[in-house]
Amino acid sequence: MKIGCPKEIKPQEFRVGMTPIAAREAVAHGHEVLVETGAGLGAGFADADYVAAGATIAADAAEVFAKAEMVVKVKEPQAVERARLREGQVLFTYLHLAPDPEQTKDLLASGVTAIAYETVTDDRGGLPLLAPMSEVAGRLAPQVGAWTLQKANGGRGVLMGGVPGVLPAKVVVIGGGVVGTQAARVAAGMGADVTILDRSVPRLRYLDDIFHGTVKTGYASAGLTAELVAEADMVIGAVLIPGAAAPKLVTRAQLKTMKPGAAIVDVAIDQGGCFETSRATTHQDPIYEVDGILHYCVANMPGAVARTSTLALGNATMPFMLALADKGWKRACAEDRHLLNGLNTHKGKLTYAAVGAALGLPSITGAEALAI
Repeated sequence: MKIGCPKEIKPQEFRVGMTPIAAREAVAHGHEVLVETGAGLGAGFADADYVAAGATIAADAAEVFAKAEMVVKVKEPQAVERARLREGQVLFTYLHLAPDPEQTKDLLASGVTAIAYETVTDDRGGLPLLAPMSEVAGRLAPQVGAWTLQKANGGRGVLMGGVPGVLPAKVVVIGGGVVGTQAARVAAGMGADVTILDRSVPRLRYLDDIFHGTVKTGYASAGLTAELVAEADMVIGAVLIPGAAAPKLVTRAQLKTMKPGAAIVDVAIDQGGCFETSRATTHQDPIYEVDGILHYCVANMPGAVARTSTLALGNATMPFMLALADKGWKRACAEDRHLLNGLNTHKGKLTYAAVGAALGLPSITGAEALAI
């Protein structure tokens, strides 16, 4: 198969969809790999690294999209990239379609077979291609939140760990999944007073066990959430419903109950965000203020640590990429129901029900798509 990897063009996105290690594996499996010149520079990979791995360097993105049977990326295709997609081509990347009707419309119009990293599943009920970026984003959240809290950035001027005689920052993490667990780990490591909220009692028991009392847990009722948000210096949104739009758990009215200069970090912004006042920002201009509350809502947080993120993502995606290339997408998905769960569009049909529900569009099942 001809596998193409274009350079990411989303603002301040430095990751790359394929590492030289993955390119070498694909070539060893008998496939052709075409990488756009400069695609890996943001993550520290030179064109020469890809050439040494057996890949060919393309002059521009147009050549990659024109020649590739499968396009491997990181972020959802931007408008100019979507215009280059075609029926019969496989797109393997993060999509986050539920809050993005324009992208969904363009993918359906192109006829492309789009497989989304964020909806591929595993036997444990997890999301193996989302997990590494969730780990990165979760660990970054307290770091960028602490920066947002600095007075020079408009924040309350509160130090995460406090100092002897001065209380630490109060951090509330909404969601106890991968993002929330990693965010709590780092925030607690910085010395903050951390509470995780979740609606799964078994998950709360697990979190209580692994943190040995260094992090508090609470059941995420509307009442307790409102109470803790009002007391917090920082609130981290870490709620995910696979493939669907994130629920709005903190309203604009609640901002008025918060401490002036408090920070919100919405890691769920890729799926629309879990705060009513959230809107996507970039690394170039990451923070905005609503009713005195600072919002950090960067839609590609892991792009800030592009080398770590690219290596972590590459480790997770490579086996699936090789299966798609070795077997063709239909056989690969037919033999692996977890990979089939990643199928979001095929030949103009939406194939993921949660996206259809979020956007009010009809959808078919993955099994029905295999028959087309």
